[in-house]
Amino acid sequence: MILFPAIDLKDGQCVRLKLGDMATATVYNADPAAQAKAFEEQGFEWLHVVDLNGAFEGQSVNGAAVEAILKATKNPVQLGGGIRTLAHIEGWLEKGLARVILGTVAVRDPDLVREACRRFPGKVAVGIDAKGGKVAVEGWAEASSLGVIELARKFEGAGVAAIVYTDIDRDGVLTGINWESTIELADAVSIPVIASGGLASIADIVRMTMPDAAKLEGAISGRALYDGRIDPAEALAILSGNSKPPRGMLD
Repeated sequence: MILFPAIDLKDGQCVRLKLGDMATATVYNADPAAQAKAFEEQGFEWLHVVDLNGAFEGQSVNGAAVEAILKATKNPVQLGGGIRTLAHIEGWLEKGLARVILGTVAVRDPDLVREACRRFPGKVAVGIDAKGGKVAVEGWAEASSLGVIELARKFEGAGVAAIVYTDIDRDGVLTGINWESTIELADAVSIPVIASGGLASIADIVRMTMPDAAKLEGAISGRALYDGRIDPAEALAILSGNSKPPRGMLD
């Protein structure tokens, strides 16, 4: 089970949003590369990066910051936000990304996602961001008519490495992951699912160890790590089985 620390990039800085609203950005580190290195030193084994400007503009905007992150850490990095063409995908993979996350294009052009999976096996994930059970696109600015499971099932057998599922109504507000919807999605498809949006405390880390969550690849944490609500060493020890959860959390 992987805990992915998140670096969300806006105007070259590491920020966190509330409910996907760019106007609510809080800057946590003006040096994303240093933040990436810090996460590696804390023991994390992956890094989740989002180009927020790119998600809205449909093209890479924070490319320099992403490249600096890739140089600063040895950890594999997955990137989403503004990646809409095969050329974008190939370019980023050549720069050293472990995998790209395709969101808007998964709704607009699912055939492109399938072709990307064929060309770059194991390197393509799909980002499904939902509000009220419906998939949102264009940096969460537009709603579609697609349901979450409906979209996910379009990619069964295509070779998608993972689905990053975000409940927008919980993102950045520390109310806890929507475990019901996340596990429902994981039960509906054979593609590994990564939970995102709202991870709030060590209780969510403990929830990741429950039997019904075993099929998940992991979960993403942003604000809870930056605000110190989760101790990285404690969280990683629980997930690795080297530490017992605090008393009462398994009741």
